[in-house]
Amino acid sequence: MWRAALRAFAVLLLAWFFGNFVWGWFQRNNIEPPAPQSDHLSGGSESVRPEQSCLCHLTGVLDDCFCDVESIDVFNNFKLYPRVRKLTERDYFRYYRVNLKRPCPFWPDDGHCSIKDCHVEPCPESKIPVGIKSGNYNKKTLCRKPGTKIIGGNTSHMFDHVRDKHPALYARVKYSQAANIIADMSDCEQAQELGAINSTLSNQSKEAFADWARHDDAQDHFCELDDETSPDAEYVDLLLNPERFTGYKGPSAWRVWNSIYEENCFKPRSVYRPLNPLAPSRGDDDGEGFYKWLEGLCLEKRVFYRLISGLHSSINIHLCAQYLLDEGWGRSVWGSNVREFRQRFDNAETKGEGTRRLKNLYFLYLIELRALYKVAPYFERAIVNLYTGNAQEDGDTKELLLQVFNEIKAFPMHFDEKSMFAGHKIEAKTLKEEFRLHFKNISRIMDCVGCSKCRLWGKLQIQGLGTALKILFSEKEIKNLAEHSPSKGFQLTRQEIVALMNAFGRLSTSIHQLHNFRQLLQEER
Repeated sequence: MWRAALRAFAVLLLAWFFGNFVWGWFQRNNIEPPAPQSDHLSGGSESVRPEQSCLCHLTGVLDDCFCDVESIDVFNNFKLYPRVRKLTERDYFRYYRVNLKRPCPFWPDDGHCSIKDCHVEPCPESKIPVGIKSGNYNKKTLCRKPGTKIIGGNTSHMFDHVRDKHPALYARVKYSQAANIIADMSDCEQAQELGAINSTLSNQSKEAFADWARHDDAQDHFCELDDETSPDAEYVDLLLNPERFTGYKGPSAWRVWNSIYEENCFKPRSVYRPLNPLAPSRGDDDGEGFYKWLEGLCLEKRVFYRLISGLHSSINIHLCAQYLLDEGWGRSVWGSNVREFRQRFDNAETKGEGTRRLKNLYFLYLIELRALYKVAPYFERAIVNLYTGNAQEDGDTKELLLQVFNEIKAFPMHFDEKSMFAGHKIEAKTLKEEFRLHFKNISRIMDCVGCSKCRLWGKLQIQGLGTALKILFSEKEIKNLAEHSPSKGFQLTRQEIVALMNAFGRLSTSIHQLHNFRQLLQEER
């Protein structure tokens, strides 16, 4: 045995000397060592000419607005991204309640992905902060700080909502015995007696309240919202279920995106998107016909397409940045996959589509940034508290959120949404409703995603974008918010708030990841 060991040692020693000799020869002759063969990280040994890279063309002013890519890069990567990342790690924003078991409403369910990385681990109730799961009308919640509007768990503004929009219906129960008792109570006492109120209302009145609330909420929402009271709805810790490449791809994923683009982006079937894997085979696939059609659309419909394309690009960047590079020795290694990034965005491989896709990401970023700018007054009121049950945590979270808003206010090149739906009132109203219904339909398609983790992040980001659109189209209601009383005419549930900030956090992360990919591509040259 010792002879075999000696021979093995001699071979290793010889290999070491030979390697040093070859390396020294390369250095003496100023010759670059040969590039390694294709692997997970580098994406291959193909040289990328500067003029081919999608990132070299990612520059200048964006279409349909007056902001440039470079200004967004600096603002996001050095000012906003670090704060938004910290904010989404706070307890209030990390727990999201979602129903991942809703059936697909459009085609037979082809089963959930069996890949282990598609799995979502729900959060046990014992791990959820008490303030989030207790609800808005928990008596301890309201007694903690009188006069504070608490945006906690399963928030319901049903009574205020009906009172403001349907005073006649509200009057039917206002003068009941229970309501008379409430009239002279403090907020804390009202919370304690709320159960008694509900028990004194007739079933017909309760159902009337619920119906009116559901009807009016539907007028504002751009998304098909999950029923948070459903037994299938579960809390998910977003930090423990990060968005990344799970292996979910192929016809099932294509069908989801194809349904979104082909049936909901105001596009006739005779016009084909460039590089659509499900489109009929055509020799001419440069997209000239598609973009000629797109430029002929009104601004609103053009914006709709660019929002969806931008979201698609952002999701693809997340998958490329968090790619399974190695799965050995009992642990998985995740990181940037340059080859995957090239396949999705490089101009040479996408026939020029890469730059367009990435510019749509920046456009979507500006839209959601503008929504945050618009909604800042809603959160800046002292009456609003992001409640988890931990006073120190809640105070720090509110302070960090206000810092984010202050940075956003300082950004000088916001998108001007006033140019949208600015035509004839009747036509503008009809177009706005069509816009809303198309987007709401896309939110329903998210229940057709086969991968649970992809469905989770798809639903969250669609709801976040839908909340941003709701904000942009509620300017008058936000301007009329009272400083020290409950909101009238404009409300955000905790689910909407969590989705809004996490969705924007995903966009901010995407733009930050582009900086990382730019460096990796430069290192390859």
